[in-house]
Amino acid sequence: MVPNEDLQFKGIIQLLLHFGWKWVGLMTPINEAGERFLQIIEPMLFQNGICSEFTEKVDCHLHFTGNILDMLDDTGILTPAFMSSKANVVVIYGESILWVTIAIEARNMIQLLLPPSKRKQRVGKVWITTAQTDFSLAFFKKPIEINIQICHGAFSFAIHSKDIQDFSDFLRNVKPSWADADGFTNNFWEQAFMCSLSNSTGSADICTGEEMLESLPAPYFEMSLTGHSYSIYNAVYALAQALHIRYSSEAISKRTKGGDRLSSQNVEPWQHHSLLQRISFNNSAGDEITLNEHGELAAGFDIINLVTFPNNSYVRIKVGKLDPQAPPGKELIINGNRIQWHSLFTQVPPLSLCNANCLPGYEKKKKEGKKFCCYDCDPCPHGMFSNEKGLETCTRCPPDQYPNQEQDQCIPKKPHVLGFGETLAMVSTFSVLLFSLITAMVLGIFIKHRDTAIVKANNRSLTYILLISLLLCFLCSLMFIGMPNKATCPLRQTAFGIVFSVALSSILAKTISVVLAFMATKPDSTIRKWVGKKLAYSIVLSCSVIQVGICASWLATSAPFPDVDMHSMTEEIIFLCNEGSVLMFYCVLGYMGFLAIISFTVAFLARKLPDSFNEAKFITFSMLVFCSVWFSFIPTYLSTRGKYMVAVEIFSILASSAGLLGCIFSPKCYIIVVRPELNNREQLIRRKM
Repeated sequence: MVPNEDLQFKGIIQLLLHFGWKWVGLMTPINEAGERFLQIIEPMLFQNGICSEFTEKVDCHLHFTGNILDMLDDTGILTPAFMSSKANVVVIYGESILWVTIAIEARNMIQLLLPPSKRKQRVGKVWITTAQTDFSLAFFKKPIEINIQICHGAFSFAIHSKDIQDFSDFLRNVKPSWADADGFTNNFWEQAFMCSLSNSTGSADICTGEEMLESLPAPYFEMSLTGHSYSIYNAVYALAQALHIRYSSEAISKRTKGGDRLSSQNVEPWQHHSLLQRISFNNSAGDEITLNEHGELAAGFDIINLVTFPNNSYVRIKVGKLDPQAPPGKELIINGNRIQWHSLFTQVPPLSLCNANCLPGYEKKKKEGKKFCCYDCDPCPHGMFSNEKGLETCTRCPPDQYPNQEQDQCIPKKPHVLGFGETLAMVSTFSVLLFSLITAMVLGIFIKHRDTAIVKANNRSLTYILLISLLLCFLCSLMFIGMPNKATCPLRQTAFGIVFSVALSSILAKTISVVLAFMATKPDSTIRKWVGKKLAYSIVLSCSVIQVGICASWLATSAPFPDVDMHSMTEEIIFLCNEGSVLMFYCVLGYMGFLAIISFTVAFLARKLPDSFNEAKFITFSMLVFCSVWFSFIPTYLSTRGKYMVAVEIFSILASSAGLLGCIFSPKCYIIVVRPELNNREQLIRRKM
């Protein structure tokens, strides 16, 4: 009348996992049942990540001599494995607990014989026993004097029991005179009360027969019904039910011709097996008792915690249960508030691990040649963290966070953007405003002196277009500063590309106009009809329209958009403008480079023209500056991230625009402002001659 034993093994595993015990010891008797226990439990331990530090097989056939040291000397074991084990939890199968208590008591007695400096620390373990173990310890004879406080805090899987009405009253009224022919009762009475019911020995006290069983301490007798006794009670009750069923079936059966009724007095025990299978009834305690098809009790186990007292008595406290009807993995129910732990433990629940749990910020690394439960603690790899003790591996932070220096928690990443409050942004803004102001002043000077010889000689209209486009180029740089948004991202590259293409187209038109004007001065030249404003405007317009078409295609197919980069930098989130199509981005830059190379080539060929038309020399130099800036821009741009990438682009825009402004217009402004006497037709003609 016991539940399926395999359920108990599952309960042991769940109890170990509930308290995080991964390093345990196993103790079994040397018999067939002990071997079966090991064959079942060891694979289950492995599958659940639990290791057994030792497996102790115990010969439980001890000879009770009254002297503990002699008993252990007979067994040949004075130093069991659990004495020096780091495992704080030992799973005991069967009656091995008797051997454990004797071994520890013997060790403690030996320690008392040693000097205080050589005494070892007392052993404190959590004992987990199976339902085969009976903690009543009735077999402990009083002369042995075992200290059962060793078992304080032990856990036991006990067969479910329930108090039967009037059972305690029955025990209080038990007298040895009730069973004169029952030798067991008389022997128990004499051993329990250390007296004699007869006058055969003169040394022992005479039993009065009025001794009270409830006066005996728990190790020798319990007034409550234990799981083993309850099982016997239910077994008798089940057999009575089976007999009742057989008698009832016989009472209603009819004699058949030539047949005899089956007499219950002649029934063999095995003939009751079919009746006991799947039997179900309610006992007098109110419990529903059901047997399955194998004749096993369809019930669970109680989890008992043993609490001992200095007078060598104890009480059993139910701290949980093992319910086979619960969902998988939730069969075990534990009430931790009711558990009593051994006083030797400094931490409760105690740890039982091969080595201490890894601290937060570390992960486990297997030790070579050791069981998988033994490990070293290695710091988390770069970019990973662990925020709890004993984690197997470190994990990565969410994309918007990064691990702190200790790698035990994640910290939100800071925004990384070239905001207007940044020093780099303030320097860039100041440079933009300064160059814009200079460009506006140059434009003002040229407008004011528009009727002078040097302004007329260099095509006033193209000069105005060039200066205005350079002014807009400087101002376009401001769109690169600040948080990217849906308005600035599509505009900043395309606006700069179009405006700067207008500037380069103007320079190309000026250069071509200079070359054509010089060639038109030759006698009978047919090129004279091409010289004029219409050609210059046509060059500027046609070259600019091509860039506008490229930018329009870019915006229509894969326009730039605000984006974030959470991976390039460890501690910051980069807010950027995703260019959408990288190919279109480089097409815009490539077209500006193409215009610059054409302008440079034409200007280089026209560098030896007469001085009055010598603007080609300055254009040649300005194109060299432009190409140098943008050829160095591409590798620098690709090797930087975040706000520094933006700063590189702003610098390239300012440097190339300032190069054009300085190289082309600084000599003219010098003559207009500082040397006005050179700004007349006679000087130009003289220089030409």
